[in-house]
Amino acid sequence: MKREGSGAPALFPPPPGEAVTSLLAWYRANARVLPWRTEITPYRVWVSEIMLQQTRVEAVKPYFQRFLEAFPDIPSLAGAEDVRLLKLWEGLGYYSRARNLKKAACVLTERYGGELPADVAELRKLPGIGSYTAGAIASIAFGIPAPAVDGNVLRVLARLTGCFADVRDPKTRLSAEATALQMCPPETPGDFTQAMIELGALVCVPNRDAKCGECPFRPWCVAARDGLTDRLPVRSANAPRRVEQRTVLLLREGDVYLLRRRPPKGLLAGLYELPNVEGTLDREQAIAFARENGFQPLRTEPLPPAKHIFTHVEWHMTGWSMTGYFADGGEGVSRILARREELSDVYAIPSAFSAYLGEIRAGKA
Repeated sequence: MKREGSGAPALFPPPPGEAVTSLLAWYRANARVLPWRTEITPYRVWVSEIMLQQTRVEAVKPYFQRFLEAFPDIPSLAGAEDVRLLKLWEGLGYYSRARNLKKAACVLTERYGGELPADVAELRKLPGIGSYTAGAIASIAFGIPAPAVDGNVLRVLARLTGCFADVRDPKTRLSAEATALQMCPPETPGDFTQAMIELGALVCVPNRDAKCGECPFRPWCVAARDGLTDRLPVRSANAPRRVEQRTVLLLREGDVYLLRRRPPKGLLAGLYELPNVEGTLDREQAIAFARENGFQPLRTEPLPPAKHIFTHVEWHMTGWSMTGYFADGGEGVSRILARREELSDVYAIPSAFSAYLGEIRAGKA
C-alpha cells in the first residue's frame, strides 16, 4: 500500500469479501427511504442521478416529484417546452443539466424507442451522462455490474485503503473505478452502488465528522486504524474564484418588468435575467443603460447591494430600481415584458438575482 510522499502512484487495493458483505448488511438496515428508490425504473434513476449532481438530497426530493408529474416518461421530456422545463428546474442550479436531459431524451426517442439502453457504453454517449451516471443507471436500474464512483465513493475508498492520491486526478478516479468494479457483487450491483454512496453520505462524511464507530468497513479501514480520517481524501485546491462587479436594474412600468434572455452559451446560458451589466454604475450611468434597453426612467432609487457565488465566479452586485415606461430601442437585446406574477409562475430566473426578486415580491421595487 502506498503512503504519502512515496513517489509512486497510489492504488485502492480492494478489501476482503466479508467487507462487502458487511457493507450490504448495513445498507439494508439503514438505507433512507427516497422517492427514486420506492419505484426503480431506468428513467427515474436517470432523472434522480442528474438532479443529485452537486445538489443535496433533501433539496432534490420535491423537484423530483414535480418533474416526474410533468414529464412521466422519456417521450414527454423530449417534447417539453424549454420555458416549462427550466421553470421546473428553477432553484436547482446548474441548468445545463436540465437542457442535457431534454437533449438526451430526444436522442432516446429517435434512436432507442424512448427507452434508456441497458449498456454502459451506449449510456455514456448520451448528453450529460458521464462515467458515474452511466454506472449508476446500469447497476441500479439494469442490474449490470458497473462502477459508479462519485465524490462520496472516492472518499470512502481513499479512507478504506489509505490512499493519498489526489482525487481530482482522472487517473485516481480510474483506479477507484477499477476497485469498485472488483468489489461489486455480480448478483446485487445496484445495492452495492447505493450502499457505497449512502455510506459516504451518512457515515464516512468529510473531515472530522466521520462516524467511524458506525461504519461497516471499520475492521478493514486504514484511515480509522491509523488516525488519517481528517487527512483523507487528498484533494488539490480549487482555483480562486474570479470576482466580478455587476449592476442590476429593475425596470418597471405598472406591474410589468423587463427581462432579458441570456445567450445560448456561457454562464447561465439561455436563462431569463434582470437587465444587468458588468461594472458598478452610478445613477446617471444606470439611467443611460436603462435607455439602451428601451426603457425611459421617471424615478430611480438605489437598491441594497447583493452577492452571489458561482463555482468559479463571484458577483458583487449594485442595484437600481426604476419606474417609467417602455419605449422603442433595445435593438439586439432579447427583451421580454413580464407581469409580476409571471416572474414567479412562468420564467426561470437564476438564484443569482434572488435578492432583487425579493425586492419585487416585497413590493419595494
